[in-house]
Amino acid sequence: MTARILIGKVGLDGHDRGVKVVARILRDAGFEVIYTGLFQTPASIAAAALDEDVDLVGLSMLSGAHMTLAPLVVKELRERGSNAPVVVGGIVPENHIPRLKEQGVAAVLTPGATAEQLVAEVQRVLDDHAAAST
Repeated sequence: MTARILIGKVGLDGHDRGVKVVARILRDAGFEVIYTGLFQTPASIAAAALDEDVDLVGLSMLSGAHMTLAPLVVKELRERGSNAPVVVGGIVPENHIPRLKEQGVAAVLTPGATAEQLVAEVQRVLDDHAAAST
């Protein structure tokens, strides 16, 4: 079965070139990708994740609001009954990564990650999630 991945931009960050590249990389790797577009809210991401029955949620965060918005997306997902893992990609200081993981983010990819690293990390998160769910 092909994993379904929802990719979104939360908040007021209007930069979408990178997230579109990420979506293409994941599609080319065989994943089914649903891109929600710019200016989403945590609630709209969670609603789309449930509507699309996704296996993973990816958030592109370049605005510096990752410490607020990513945990809110995790919270919205859990409150709606989804246990889909959340992966954050973007400009995230190294010292923020442990705190994001404590708040439910499964993985963080920072600038400089290669296409191969992106695909491998997404697959690792999916595999870990599947193993934990059985």
